[in-house]
Amino acid sequence: MKALLTVLLLLVLVVAAVAGYVWVAIEKPYGQVPAEGVFVEIPHGVSQRTVSRLLASQGIVRSAAAFELYARRHPRRSLQAGEYFFDHAMSGKEVYWKIANGEVYVQPFTVKEGDTIYDIAHNLETAKYMMADEFVKAAQDASQVKDLAPGAKTLEGFLYPATYNLPRHASGGDLTTMMVRKFREAMQQIAPERLDPQTPGTSLLSVITLASIVEAETPKPEERPLVAGVYTNRLRKDMLLQCDPTVIYALRAADKYKPPLLLKDLAYASPYNTYVHAGLPPGPIGNPGETSIRAALSPAPTDYLYFVANTQGGHFFAATLAEHNQNVAKYHRLLNGEAADPPVPETPHTRSAGAAHKGKR
Repeated sequence: MKALLTVLLLLVLVVAAVAGYVWVAIEKPYGQVPAEGVFVEIPHGVSQRTVSRLLASQGIVRSAAAFELYARRHPRRSLQAGEYFFDHAMSGKEVYWKIANGEVYVQPFTVKEGDTIYDIAHNLETAKYMMADEFVKAAQDASQVKDLAPGAKTLEGFLYPATYNLPRHASGGDLTTMMVRKFREAMQQIAPERLDPQTPGTSLLSVITLASIVEAETPKPEERPLVAGVYTNRLRKDMLLQCDPTVIYALRAADKYKPPLLLKDLAYASPYNTYVHAGLPPGPIGNPGETSIRAALSPAPTDYLYFVANTQGGHFFAATLAEHNQNVAKYHRLLNGEAADPPVPETPHTRSAGAAHKGKR
């Protein structure tokens, strides 16, 4: 009897010790994570046991058995595949919920409104996400938008401006897929009927091409419908668009652009050069945001045919060439630090009025 009690007591002590160890393994932070952190890749389709052993081998959890036991207590949750980053010691429970909630490691990357394929590629390489050439190659494959824009030659215009959370080893194709998906989601909110290439009227490719030109021409959202109205009017009248950003785009695509744009550049041989070729260029010259897309879909009703910068980030608009030439002169005066309008020539009448005014003082 005494021996039996001793055995039972030992069993109780062993169970208590095991339970205590499991509790510590699950509840207490474990490990000395190096300063640079640890990445752990959870493959698709692996078992809880495999994940537990992987985490233990990387020093993320204290005990593979304790982690697996805790995971089995939550049969309705599964451990999500992906790459996880650990930069500090965590308890087994915290590690479990991090993986069960799919908190994979991502890096934010922002595509700004108006960015071209080449801008995006440069920014990706600068941030060390991928080589620029890899992204450009992926973006030149237009197959993802053939159902939307059968005439598209690249994905330019369809890489929607937004902030994207990228996995550490994202490929160019992964990123373009995310961007095109975002474009489709945005268009579903802006103009869902335009997602059908059979929609009567202007094609989606033409809409996005015009929107990209509008985006490139003005940073002011309130001006974009007016700029779209100007170009729509010029298209209706079969006037050359004479849009500098289209020439810059053509030169950049050929790796020949050296700012500033020069007069000789306006003769550059390219279908994108709207000083040489009538109508819209063959595709977008950047990736427009919502405001520019809406402006292209609904240009302002106006008789304006021209515009020129006003040195304040906006533009002077004109309906006639004579008015435009006056605005150009105004622009140059402002650049020279002069008043926008020329001084009124002095006449005998203005002299007497000035004298009379001074006399009243």
